[in-house]
Amino acid sequence: MRVVDNYREIVLSDTPIIDVRAPIEYLKGWIPNASSLPLMDDEQRHLVGTCYKKQGKEAAIVLGHKLVAGDLKEQRINSWCEFFDHHPNSHIYCFRGGLRSTTCQQWIVERGRDIPLIKGGYKALRQYLIQATEQIVEQMPLCVVSGKTGCGKTELLDTLGDALDLEGLANHRGSAFGKNITEQPTQINFENQLAKRLLQLQQMPYARLVLEDESRTVGRCALPIVLHDKMKQSPVYLLEDSIENRSQRILRDYVINMDRQYRDIFGDEDGFIRFSDYLKTAFNGIKRRLGDLRHTQLLGTLQQALNKQQSQNNYDDHLQWILVLLNDYYDPIYQYQISNKQARIVHSGNKAQLLEIIAQDRVKQQAQQV
Repeated sequence: MRVVDNYREIVLSDTPIIDVRAPIEYLKGWIPNASSLPLMDDEQRHLVGTCYKKQGKEAAIVLGHKLVAGDLKEQRINSWCEFFDHHPNSHIYCFRGGLRSTTCQQWIVERGRDIPLIKGGYKALRQYLIQATEQIVEQMPLCVVSGKTGCGKTELLDTLGDALDLEGLANHRGSAFGKNITEQPTQINFENQLAKRLLQLQQMPYARLVLEDESRTVGRCALPIVLHDKMKQSPVYLLEDSIENRSQRILRDYVINMDRQYRDIFGDEDGFIRFSDYLKTAFNGIKRRLGDLRHTQLLGTLQQALNKQQSQNNYDDHLQWILVLLNDYYDPIYQYQISNKQARIVHSGNKAQLLEIIAQDRVKQQAQQV
């Protein structure tokens, strides 16, 4: 039976993986492209683990075979074989590439499928991804795109197509209003997806990371220390845009698009209620910085805008609170933050200008690499 340890290829080629760990293990984190098809459920795993501690390995093996037997064993094997038949390049792992995955591999091979087992299992792949992140961040030059709230940093990264989109990986837009309808990944899954993206970018002809300026956390996802530390030392590209464009962009992204997403998922009535709660919750998140009086005033402005939106399908009044937040809250914070980065700003300009500069820098870098 085959055992493989080509971790880089497994990750970059999106190799389908049968993850036979228990559901509780899978939910904590998994390798990209792994599907949960457990050998044992959580209770069975708990019983076997307890038996192992009290009676030893052999007794735990006997109990495991007793718990997964008969029809249940057939169901498990059939599910793995069906997955393999749909994905003939599938691999299999458990936590350490030990008894569980070896047993499952043997049962699958007995059904005529030659499925490789990943040496060291999930733990080895996870360790490989952690080390890959550290090595790539240390080796590759990095530049940070900074700019005021709403200036279009994410749009610029999307235009590049090969940037490191931390907010996309974290499924959060990095502000009090940045929460998406769908949940953020676990910290482990965020780190695993980040490592995979870094491995992809490492293959590009120009080895340079371009990413948005972020704090240590994006929502509840924390950046690896090695990455955040390097960001704080790297050159800055300063993206500029008018207050009019910024406010319209925020209206589109955080109001119009979010309202439509909530309605698409939950229906018009419930969706509007949930959308309203999303905005009010975001306001409450910055209440301390706004102060009680300003917070109360802006909530009133928000409610008026929501009323007009609901009665007239008109979003324009949302611009009132958006402009206040930009002028009185976000821009002062930005001015303070950028003052500490002034010495690192190497270029500034609008989107078109920065894209041209980044392209020129890449040409220079490629020439130096030849």
